[in-house]
Order: sequence, then C-alpha cells, then structure tokens
Amino acid sequence: MATTGPVPKRSDQRVRNRDVNVIDKVQAFGVVKKPALGIGDNVHPIIQDFWDSVGESAQSRYYEPSDWQYFRVALYFLNNVVKNTAKPSAQMLTVINQMLTDLLVAEGSRRRVRMEIEREQTKDNVVNISDYFRELANKNDLGDMFNYQ
Repeated sequence: MATTGPVPKRSDQRVRNRDVNVIDKVQAFGVVKKPALGIGDNVHPIIQDFWDSVGESAQSRYYEPSDWQYFRVALYFLNNVVKNTAKPSAQMLTVINQMLTDLLVAEGSRRRVRMEIEREQTKDNVVNISDYFRELANKNDLGDMFNYQ
C-alpha cells in the first residue's frame, strides 16, 4: 500500500534506530539505452525535441526500460493533445502532467525527491582566425601571405 505525503528518502539515506519497512533491492547490470520514440510518423516537432532532450538530461541515467516505455506512453497522449486542433481536456492535461512529474522531467519534480543536477559550465573556446592563419602560414613557410597588420 502506498504512503501519503512526500516521497520518502532512499533506504540507505534514512537514519532510524530500527527499520520499519524492509526494502528489497534488485541488482541490475548494464546501461539502459534510450529506445526510439516509435509513436508513429506524425510526431509533432515539439514532442520529438522533448524526447531527445530527456535522453540528454542527467536524470535519464536512472531510467529503467519500463520508465522509457512509460515516457513513450505519456508522449503518445501529449502528441495527440498537441496535434488536436480542438481545446484539450483539462483532465487529460492533468494526467499527462502527473506522468511527466513521475518521470522527473521538471526541476520542481527533481527537487521534490531531493535530486539536484549541477551541469558543469565550460568556457567558450574562441579562436582568433587571423592568429590561426598566421600560425598555419608559419608552419607551411608561406612567408608574409597571411601577416596582415
């Protein structure tokens, strides 16, 4: 039976004198590959971009094959909502939003389960093209061909 309230901590992160609920841990080996979206030929570009972006997101490394299939089901319904020109049902949007929340696709969902993603920012590597050609000319002994002052 599910508990109410916030999502509990993982068993190895809880501090208790006695363990009330014993959790069965299953060892899984290997990396789970992201499958193809495969929800038909008429996929809205936003849905395809969403699928691709989640595959590149840090939280996707925790996805199991069933999670990817669950995400495909959510995107199938979201694709139908986006493609339909009529006003979408509020209940359908609520269900889709809950499915996406369960998959931790939004920052708020991740914070609720105490997951923070810190993406390393890399500095832009700007190349001065004139310096590049000067070095190239010096290496190839082209003289002053590229030495403009």
